[in-house]
Amino acid sequence: MSQFFYIHPENPQPRLINQAVDILRRGGVIVYPTDSGYALGCMLGDKHAMDRIVQIRQLPENHNFTLVCSDLSELSNYSVVSNSAYRLIKNNTPGRYTFILTATKELPRRLMTSKRKTIGLRVPDNQIALDLLSALGEPILSCSLMLPGEEHITQSDPEEIRDRLERQVDLIIHGGYLGQKPTTVVDLTDDSPVIIREGSGSIAPFI
Repeated sequence: MSQFFYIHPENPQPRLINQAVDILRRGGVIVYPTDSGYALGCMLGDKHAMDRIVQIRQLPENHNFTLVCSDLSELSNYSVVSNSAYRLIKNNTPGRYTFILTATKELPRRLMTSKRKTIGLRVPDNQIALDLLSALGEPILSCSLMLPGEEHITQSDPEEIRDRLERQVDLIIHGGYLGQKPTTVVDLTDDSPVIIREGSGSIAPFI
């Protein structure tokens, strides 16, 4: 049975944030709020926890996971970012975007898509997520919480998430009732941005 924390969306309780981080560090899989619905997350280096997320989502082998970061200072550790790409990212973060970038060698190979060696990165505009990242001190390996058969909407109701996933995850954070649109995904691996998925973030800055 998973734990269930009610965390204030604007003033997250530090005690609960620290308990959530402890669960992550012990190999847990958590459900946490972002600015585009709820997400599944685990530690970057924990293959077992990552495999659990793959099982929950029934993800294909080449699925692009996302590193959810606290700010842009972490981008260069895990990805190759051109000056033009950096400006676009800076002007649109924090926000409802996932940026596909070329991965650096610092990233475990299992996290990259096999052919292109890319990784998704984002900085969410959600205080609970940002406080988790700050307390953890590194990115959270994440993917949107879309359940099998519902691949076009992110889960938005934490009570319903508990009913469906309480035996499959270690912690569900109730951070309010959120929207159901996933992030807009923008590929910045080449000179010109390519919209991979139009979601909750406006595509206007990239066209």
